[in-house]
Amino acid sequence: MSKLASKIAVITGGNSGIGLATAKLFAAEGAQVIITGRRAAEVEKATKDIGHNAVGIISDVSKPADLDKLFAEVKAKFGRIDVLFANAGIAELGPIGSITEEHFDKHFNINVKGLLFTVQKALALLSDGGSIILNSSVVNTKGMGGFTVYAATKAAVRSFARTWTAELKDRKIRVNVVSPGPIETPIYEKMGLPEKQVQEFGAAVAGMVPLGRFGKPEEIAKAALFLASDDSSYVAGVDLYVDGGMVAV
Repeated sequence: MSKLASKIAVITGGNSGIGLATAKLFAAEGAQVIITGRRAAEVEKATKDIGHNAVGIISDVSKPADLDKLFAEVKAKFGRIDVLFANAGIAELGPIGSITEEHFDKHFNINVKGLLFTVQKALALLSDGGSIILNSSVVNTKGMGGFTVYAATKAAVRSFARTWTAELKDRKIRVNVVSPGPIETPIYEKMGLPEKQVQEFGAAVAGMVPLGRFGKPEEIAKAALFLASDDSSYVAGVDLYVDGGMVAV
């Protein structure tokens, strides 16, 4: 039996990487999937790749007006949300000595403000007993040089899950976090580093993982499916590390 049969699932940042892999898996498991992204061409392509009548909506999570339009469209077409994967985010290197106000604002506007208002504005549509999944990172716990601001945003995301689990308990809405380790996604190509440095950075990070490799987006998608489905019916407020042992060992 499909694990998400007849469920309505919204995935922000679903046009690439972890979001796209999760959208494909959710759709294959029976969900009606709605993805968002900021670039029309990428969203259109991803929607076709997902298949299963997936819907793509252009939306920037850092803009509350975009979120209002997103959920108005979801309400008009589907009437409810059963699973929300607040996945959209950015990651750029920024050692403490070189952090700018622009760097700070960019990360907090998308990773924190955007995620918070994504969840807030979805609440009216969320079914009682539904599932909210927040995408954080191992850096919410593990200190890694160069990620000062990014790590702080992901620590905020982890904190949200604790508070919202308490606030939404009367509606039986489960809020959980998935925290990926290093994953083979386009996000590493967007860090603003020359290709050689990206390769060196990747090799160094992989060396910190007990399993000795980067993970695949599909491996995070399977963890998100667990948190979205009834398989995790007694799981709430957790931070699920999918990191090849990077944090635990």
